[in-house]
Amino acid sequence: MRVEVMQHYGLTQPLSQAGYYETDLHKLLLKDIKGAIQEGRLIAVCGGVGSGKTVTMRRLQQQLKEENKITVSKSLSVEKHSVKLTTLIAALYYDLATDKQVQIPKQGERRERELRELVRKNKRPVALFVDEAHDLSSQTLTGLKRLMEVIEDGDGRLSVILSGHPKLRNDLRRPTMEEIGFRTDVFNLDGIAGSQREYINWLIGSCTKSEVTIESVLTLNAIDLLATRLRTPLQIQMHLALALEAGYQTGETPISVELMESVLSRQLDDLEPTLTRHGYRLKDLVEQFDAKPAEIKALFNNTLDATRIAELRCQFQAAGLPI
Repeated sequence: MRVEVMQHYGLTQPLSQAGYYETDLHKLLLKDIKGAIQEGRLIAVCGGVGSGKTVTMRRLQQQLKEENKITVSKSLSVEKHSVKLTTLIAALYYDLATDKQVQIPKQGERRERELRELVRKNKRPVALFVDEAHDLSSQTLTGLKRLMEVIEDGDGRLSVILSGHPKLRNDLRRPTMEEIGFRTDVFNLDGIAGSQREYINWLIGSCTKSEVTIESVLTLNAIDLLATRLRTPLQIQMHLALALEAGYQTGETPISVELMESVLSRQLDDLEPTLTRHGYRLKDLVEQFDAKPAEIKALFNNTLDATRIAELRCQFQAAGLPI
């Protein structure tokens, strides 16, 4: 957001830098996840794009570090679609090793034995955090479960916290993933569902000068529109920023419901963006449902044959997709 727009509406920082918004449900969720970590469980935290997974996981990691009862490890690899078990094992080595020069054995048997000894010497349970876990292969997910068993056999305790889109949850429920899916504690992060108005008030209050009131930035009708049409912190931040930019151009203060309506995306709730927010891209739909790319594109454009639409929708619903 441009500086002149922020100054016009009394903002002291961009909306994206407001910080962590915590509801009672967030507090309960973190408490339950901590309990599962103490037990050395495999954990999946699932939420759509913009629901706040990243900031919530950062909050959890910070709390664990402050409590100093769990050793936190995190995979920093950004290419999750190509991440294999060896990459995640390397993350544990880097975070647990006391030597400045970390040497990871290339031979598998020795590597796992030395890792097990590292965890044991650590004398505390270890929590490995993996972001964007919906892109991990089934082989990698199964390998993590077996790695946890290896660590446990060596009198250590390793929990793995996978965070990703709802696709991760649905994949874990597939019959072919029974070995790992039935052993995973799944937590759903619904973001600010039911608390949109409170979030909007908090967001503006956190980013404006103390003397600025929310009514001087947004009309009540504009707030109502945001709260009813949008579901996630990211959506609210993005559309509110667009409205402020547009309001500055027209000199409108506070932002009216008409201006807010004009910046809201008309395709926000269409099938393609909805599935994308839940982790299902074109290639994922093609692979999982044995469909042709042209069929999926036609489905998104409402040009697919009605019979084939019905078939695909039944398959989507059976797999837990949000349609």
